[in-house]
Amino acid sequence: MSKKIKALELTALRDSIGTTKDYVILEPVKLDAAADYEFRRTLREKKIRVLMVKNSYAKKVFGELKLNAGDVWSSTTLLCFGGSSMKELSNTVDTAVKASKKDAKAAEKFKVKTAVSDGLPVTLDAAKKMPTREEAIGNVLGCVLAPGANLLAAILGAGATMMSVVKTIEENAEKAAKEVPAAAEAPAAPDATPAA
Repeated sequence: MSKKIKALELTALRDSIGTTKDYVILEPVKLDAAADYEFRRTLREKKIRVLMVKNSYAKKVFGELKLNAGDVWSSTTLLCFGGSSMKELSNTVDTAVKASKKDAKAAEKFKVKTAVSDGLPVTLDAAKKMPTREEAIGNVLGCVLAPGANLLAAILGAGATMMSVVKTIEENAEKAAKEVPAAAEAPAAPDATPAA
């Protein structure tokens, strides 16, 4: 293959990958045309791209982008990338891989090599549990706001307890004030002692 064609293929791979840092890397094992079409169609609906890459080119481009995929550049390689988050990507790919094996006795059609999140290799199970961007922001905000909320609850809790005690004292004082005049207004009971 001429150097110009290699350069064009490398440029096309760089352009396809762009600045993406999240991938699921698969190896097609016993894949027929119908299963491949169905797999790609399912992922395309979720805006996930699938590229079959030449290992030496992919290794070179990953090295240029400082992405570590580990030692996966052997046999046939499919790169799956896209979607809104690593969690969505890995869950969608995992579901599509499981759906491709319709018969329990049939051979696996895909073998998961690894997942790459933010340029570092992770297992597919770990990638499926990673929070989305919105979930991560929510967790950080929750951690930032929690001390203030706890302080406010402590201040308001003590104040509410004091107000409850004051209200109870007022109610008891009002009841006592009503009972004292009622006792003073009651007629005196006749003296039951006999006169001598």
